Amino acid sequence: MKRGICGIMFLTAVFFFGTVYAATLDEAKVLGEKAAAYVKANGKEKGIAEIGNPKGQFVKGELYVTSNDLNGVVLANPMSPTLVGQNHIALKDPDGKLFVKEMVEIAKTKGGGWLEYTWVNPATKKVQAKKAWVQRVEGMDVLTMSGVFQ
Repeated sequence: MKRGICGIMFLTAVFFFGTVYAATLDEAKVLGEKAAAYVKANGKEKGIAEIGNPKGQFVKGELYVTSNDLNGVVLANPMSPTLVGQNHIALKDPDGKLFVKEMVEIAKTKGGGWLEYTWVNPATKKVQAKKAWVQRVEGMDVLTMSGVFQ
């Protein structure tokens, strides 16, 4: 009997987490787009302050938005505020990918799009694949980024 209950719980967890994963990519995109719209509607100063607020509307558990300018300088990071002001254009992921440079290129050329890279997951402390939505704030030298570990 215990084995059957454990099996049902396992299958339920697999189904639940599989469903959440697909929705999380959608949520990452929506959250990044909402943050970009907020910055456009409220101005750069107020928008960046809200993105950088760890208790603000752009932090949803493990999902959160960061912001850079189009030169790779960190404007807001609610989980690592000490990074603000640092230029990360030459930052490489563990595989050697210049992911911030690519992020900026997506924002400049497409306005928005997906970026894949590897990074240390703060929850597991392991290097994992990450997929992030990058969105340029229309008319500004600002981009937002929100991603999920895969």
